[in-house]
Amino acid sequence: MGEEVSGVIQDEYIISLFFDRSERAIEALADAHGRAMRAVSLRIVQNEQDADECLNDAYLGVWNAIPPARPTALGSFACRICRNISLTRYHYNKAARRDTAASVSLEEIADVLPDDRTVEREMDNAAITQALNDFLGGLNPTNLYVFMRRYWFFDAVRDIAGTVGLTEAAVYLRLDRMKKSLAKHLKERGILI
Repeated sequence: MGEEVSGVIQDEYIISLFFDRSERAIEALADAHGRAMRAVSLRIVQNEQDADECLNDAYLGVWNAIPPARPTALGSFACRICRNISLTRYHYNKAARRDTAASVSLEEIADVLPDDRTVEREMDNAAITQALNDFLGGLNPTNLYVFMRRYWFFDAVRDIAGTVGLTEAAVYLRLDRMKKSLAKHLKERGILI
C-alpha cells in the first residue's frame, strides 16, 4: 500500500514537471516508467533498436500530450502512448516479418474486434471503448490478467500460463471463451464485427 501511494505521489510530481515544461520531466518519466514502456514496445516490435526508437518517440509523445492532458495513471498513460507508437512501427515492419508475438496476438483477436478504418467506425470509437471497458470490468481477475497480458502486452501463452499456474491449453481455452463472450457482448450493444 505504501509503495502505491508513493508511486502516485511520484507520478503527480512528474506530471507537475511536465506542466512546468521542465527538462527533468522526461528523465523522471524514464526513471519511473521507462522500463515498463520499453518492455511493452519490445514485445510488439521484437527488435531492440526499434523498441528504443519507439521509446524515444513515446517520451516525445508524452511531452506533447502533457499539458493539456493530466493523466490519473501516468504509467498507463505513457505505456499506452508507447504501445500505439510501437504498433505503428509494427505495421510498418509487418510486410518484412509476420511471425512476431504481436502479429499472432492481433490475428487471434482480429475476428472479434470491429474494423476501425471506416469513417463510421471512427464515430463509434467512444461506444466501442465503453463496450470493451464494460466487458473487461466483468471479467474475474485471472481472466482479466490473461486477456490483458495476451492482447495488450502480447505475452506468449506459455509465459501467461506459468504466471497464473495454468496449462497452456487452459489459457488457450480461456482466451477462446473470452473472445466468444466479447463478440457476443459487442453484438448485443449493436457493434457489428
